Amino acid sequence: MTDSQHEPTSPESFDTTEPTAVTIPHTPAEDILGVLTGTWLASLGLHLLHEAHAVTGGTAGLSLLLTYAFPVALPLMLIVVNLPFFALAAWKKGWRFTFRSIVAVGLLSAFTSVHGQLIPSPDLAPVYGVLTGNILAGVGILILFRHGSSLGGFSVLALIAQEQAGLRAGYVQMALDVLVVVAALLVVPWDNVLLSAAGAVVLNLILAFNHRPERYRA
Repeated sequence: MTDSQHEPTSPESFDTTEPTAVTIPHTPAEDILGVLTGTWLASLGLHLLHEAHAVTGGTAGLSLLLTYAFPVALPLMLIVVNLPFFALAAWKKGWRFTFRSIVAVGLLSAFTSVHGQLIPSPDLAPVYGVLTGNILAGVGILILFRHGSSLGGFSVLALIAQEQAGLRAGYVQMALDVLVVVAALLVVPWDNVLLSAAGAVVLNLILAFNHRPERYRA
């Protein structure tokens, strides 16, 4: 054997540390496609929830609730309910954040109208409608988060409460969601309300398990 065959292996050869990953931001085209995909999925989820006569959390859930109490179409109600939050966002969060929220809610409203035209009054089993609706909405919101957007609404109020009053945004959001589900008892059968509460838990679990910024690299 040659001397080279008896040379000790360099310590560096045992270094299995992976190189530090570099975060590559989404391109504008990717962000546009992401927002379109996210709002499309979320709107389909809302359509299924509406047909199942159920609610969920957030201003989307509040919009669903109000359509059961008043003769207003869901696409229009989504816009109306979010108007105060747009004003609040412009005042406290700036116009860039507000513009993204307006675009996302506008697309959500438009796509919900499309689903209503192309999938008119499907005969849904309530459990299927609520669970599938919340899963689709959760995945859609997750996509929006990862492309720097959201559906505005309660999340705007929760962020401001955290920044201005020191309250945990997650707790504020959860409290508002609970209020929507409880208020649904006024216009929705109690069994649908219980099913809605279970569906809202599913939606939030999807976000909790998957929206992990420390793990996700764009």
